[in-house]
Amino acid sequence: MADKKDLDFTYTTIDNIFRLSIGETGDYSGAKYDGDFSMSLEEAQKAKHKFIADSLNIKEGSKVLDMACGWGPFINYITKERGASAIGLTLSEGQAQACINNGMDVRVKDCRTVKPEDYGVFDAITCIGGLEHFCSVEEWKAGKQEQVYKDFFQTLDQLLPKGGRFYMQTMTFGKNMIDFEDIDVNAEKGSAAHVLALMIKEFPGSWLPYGPEMVIRNAEPRFKLISQSSGRLDYIETIGQWRKKFRKFNLKKYWLYASLLPRFLTDKEFRHQIEVFKISPNRVCFEKEIMEHYRLVFEKV
Repeated sequence: MADKKDLDFTYTTIDNIFRLSIGETGDYSGAKYDGDFSMSLEEAQKAKHKFIADSLNIKEGSKVLDMACGWGPFINYITKERGASAIGLTLSEGQAQACINNGMDVRVKDCRTVKPEDYGVFDAITCIGGLEHFCSVEEWKAGKQEQVYKDFFQTLDQLLPKGGRFYMQTMTFGKNMIDFEDIDVNAEKGSAAHVLALMIKEFPGSWLPYGPEMVIRNAEPRFKLISQSSGRLDYIETIGQWRKKFRKFNLKKYWLYASLLPRFLTDKEFRHQIEVFKISPNRVCFEKEIMEHYRLVFEKV
């Protein structure tokens, strides 16, 4: 899977800029508009948090594990709005420190290695965008992708009681996914081959599942699917709102942009990261249906 170095490269690099643009506990995953694009980004993210908490029956006193917690937006919601207790996990040092500074219990730890002896068992578990990083290109090529997901659900099985629920939000490859051999960062800009190459540059060590079916069948027989919905159109809108916020002027933020110039001039991989911010390849992938996005609710049987 994407290791700590990979995720630090993606998330710690943008930590300060992200928080100055989106907020201290901003959400770096697709919001939930359900077709109502008159909602603000903040309203749509809160609607998502409410949907997740309702789907997992989170209430006062619930003990929740938020895997791949990012900057802690869901933890912030359930502790303040529901009276739950929560532990967050991330592999990004920048994200973890930001969460701790904001009063959250967040640890730097690989989600796939959690055992009951680490933090006990939980009433509910979430993984919002984390599965996208669990399988690497190399593991996919070696035919290990399905086993990666089976092993993950075995981990979840140990952390939840019977009837305990798990929420997953993940990007998947869609109906217009191309052959891996055709992916090329030097291909025509904006083409499927080009934007997928940028996605790999943005998220090193990461390879997506082929549709929700791949996830669902590897959850069985330990977990049954409770609900499934597509968030592709919502994610397109979310990314558009992020772009506006990243570009909105803030003196400190633009000083940070300027401070990255030496790295831009000397680091080819970092220049790819800048290109990612310029064209938002994941948005292009959603628009072209190269990628899809799903919200999945499971229950332990």
